[in-house]
Amino acid sequence: MDTLTAITSRRAVKHFDSTHNFTQQETEQLLGLAIQSPTAFNIQNWRVVNVTDPELRKQIRAAAWDQSQVTDASLLLILCADLKAWEKEPSRYWQNAPQEVNDFMLLAINQYYSGREQVQRDEAMRSCGIAAQTLMLAAKAMGYDSCPMDGFDYDAVGKMISLPDDHVIAMFVVVGKGTKDAWSRPGQLALGEIVIDNKY
Repeated sequence: MDTLTAITSRRAVKHFDSTHNFTQQETEQLLGLAIQSPTAFNIQNWRVVNVTDPELRKQIRAAAWDQSQVTDASLLLILCADLKAWEKEPSRYWQNAPQEVNDFMLLAINQYYSGREQVQRDEAMRSCGIAAQTLMLAAKAMGYDSCPMDGFDYDAVGKMISLPDDHVIAMFVVVGKGTKDAWSRPGQLALGEIVIDNKY
């Protein structure tokens, strides 16, 4: 499937075939595509918790308004971010660059994030949002459906997955074989209402 078709045909699907399983190869392919997503300074701050334990999925479903896609989709991916990725051996993010580039980027990373907790969190959410869209488009191109989710108790789910203190959860993305089409698009705003040329 070409990219433009994947974009126009991707929908948030709520009903999945609970008997369908991804192969290990499919899972690795999908996640391998997701980590092609860009991050500021190449810090790769996203982390993905692939929840495969059926009992844990049931617990998470209970904390997610009992939404069936949490347990029925082939994959439940919890997109998290390491808020402190910028200071954890940042030289590895630029290890293949010339030394002068590496040196410059390490200084820039430290200056940009050090002592700026809100910037660290904002960057985490941006990174995870981009990765989520990449996941969903890649899933569609592979012939699967998906649904981004934020309807859950973040604190409760964080405890369930033993989320480290310096990480945050951004959202879930579930992926699988849809069994029921999404509703027709309920209404798209016109470009003229959304796109502003130059200034408000």
